[in-house]
Amino acid sequence: MGQALQPIEGLNWFDVDDPNSPALDELAARFGLHELQIEDCRHRGQRAKTEAYESYIFTVLKNLRPRRKANFDDFDVFLAKDFLITVHDGECALIDRVRRRAQDRKQGGRLDVLFYLLTDAIVDEYFPLLDEVSDATEAIESEVLRRPEPPVLRRIFTLKRKLVEFRRVVGGMREVANAIVRREHGLVGDDLDAYFRDVYDHLVRTLDAIESQRDLLTGSLDIYLSAIANRTNEAMKVMTLYGTIALPLVIITGFFGMNLRLPWADHPYGAWFATGVMALSTVVVLIYLRKKRWI
Repeated sequence: MGQALQPIEGLNWFDVDDPNSPALDELAARFGLHELQIEDCRHRGQRAKTEAYESYIFTVLKNLRPRRKANFDDFDVFLAKDFLITVHDGECALIDRVRRRAQDRKQGGRLDVLFYLLTDAIVDEYFPLLDEVSDATEAIESEVLRRPEPPVLRRIFTLKRKLVEFRRVVGGMREVANAIVRREHGLVGDDLDAYFRDVYDHLVRTLDAIESQRDLLTGSLDIYLSAIANRTNEAMKVMTLYGTIALPLVIITGFFGMNLRLPWADHPYGAWFATGVMALSTVVVLIYLRKKRWI
């Protein structure tokens, strides 16, 4: 940790796996890197961006952390004609993948090609995350129809927050790719414009897919709220029906509960007569509700 390594021997590609290490200060002094950009490297959580500064460009890419869903980390790149510096926090499998790709393409001697390979590899990691989000959305859609419970609502809001963060990152990366393509006769060769346009197209497709998933989640939320409202209405309907059916019974029992001389008060079958009246009134109420198609 904290050393500037050269992934490809004989090439001025320096990789720093600890932004706070003295190795980054040494490289900054050697190649004249601006102190504000070194500060950006050390204060993680920057937005994706690319800046041109004298003889080099500084780019912040958003790399997806392994085994951390929708958790992005800064991957900083300094690109010049005679050097390439990459800065990240901790071990990064991306470096080995890009080194192997560069050796397979037999273009490892071009620093701008390495810059493209780094960008392309980072963007490619977005697609598995997008597939996971799509699968989670489908699972929520199925469950919200079968069992609209509070845990499902929590999953909806958690996934929506993840999509908001994902969209923010991809939107920033899209602007980075667009800025690189628009920069003419710069440190990135014009022959790489088609490749960066392909990266830009991947980011646009990812943004479209994120918007689609967000719309599906919004639809799931609407279904959840509708199901809860229907369940509440059904419960209120049942309680109202029970109250309506019991209303005649309450009136009759209240009537015969008064401390006055009432019909059948002294009759030996008075209780049965009162029970018959309550049963008859219940039947009449049920017939009325049935006729109105309320039950």
